[in-house]
Amino acid sequence: MNTTSPPTLSLIGAPTDIGAGSRGASMGPEALRVAGIQRALEAHGMTVVDLGNLSGPINPWLPPVDGYRHLDEVATWNQTVHEAVYAELKAGRLPVLLGGDHCLAIGSISAIARHCREARRKLRVLWLDAHADFNTHLLTPSGNTHGMPVACLCGNGPQALTGIGGTTPAINPKWVRQIGIRSVDAGEKRLVHEADLEVFDMRYIDEMGMRQAMELALATIDTNTHLHVSFDVDFLDPDIAPGVGTTVKGGPTYREAQLCMEMIADTGRLASLDVMELNPAFDDHNRTAEVAVDLIESLFGKSTLMRK
Repeated sequence: MNTTSPPTLSLIGAPTDIGAGSRGASMGPEALRVAGIQRALEAHGMTVVDLGNLSGPINPWLPPVDGYRHLDEVATWNQTVHEAVYAELKAGRLPVLLGGDHCLAIGSISAIARHCREARRKLRVLWLDAHADFNTHLLTPSGNTHGMPVACLCGNGPQALTGIGGTTPAINPKWVRQIGIRSVDAGEKRLVHEADLEVFDMRYIDEMGMRQAMELALATIDTNTHLHVSFDVDFLDPDIAPGVGTTVKGGPTYREAQLCMEMIADTGRLASLDVMELNPAFDDHNRTAEVAVDLIESLFGKSTLMRK
């Protein structure tokens, strides 16, 4: 367990749906603020600074070109996210990226990987999602880059995205653990196997339980490991989290999600966080944002159990 003083948390809003197939994720950062994310984390004794929202190109809502929708705009947004996340890490703060669609993880995780290379630290990425996000322009029928970030981070994509951060690929697939996956295209599945990604899909969780999945996902983490969580809200079952653009039935229950977050918190190694794909346009009275904030509290140490 990490016993050092907790770092200051920096909230970074990225209000765009530039890589998504539905409009509305651009309202995600404000929904999380309305749900009280800063107040909730401060109630647990953390210092939290809200840096406001980044700015970038508007969503032109155009059809794909050569298999990509809005590639130039996506690259600009991700470069901006990269610079903002990297600056907070360099300053010794813990960045919490409030998305926005999941394509923005290209910028955030490339910044984290860059920081880890410079600090000679190991990186572990927990990808909490219904989707593997390992598509390419040759496989995806939509061209939406929010289905491509893991592939791009692993070097499979356009240079405008794979080169952010100065090193291609930004990460090694062996650093990634995907949890909660239950929607993967056939061609994408082949690429996931070729990359040898470690995936704890919903069948694994059904058969073996969330506890074993998380024990394996967190195995070998040590004091020199930077643990990053990329939390796509569609990781959750839509019965408890309807406010996303790409709901997939059969996700983790509230209790399974709580256990997942609590076990991450128990490591004491969480060093950065993405909260992605919250879409208030599909939500019910901001219910999904409130559930997300509740789970984020657990990530930072709020236990639902009576344990010392």
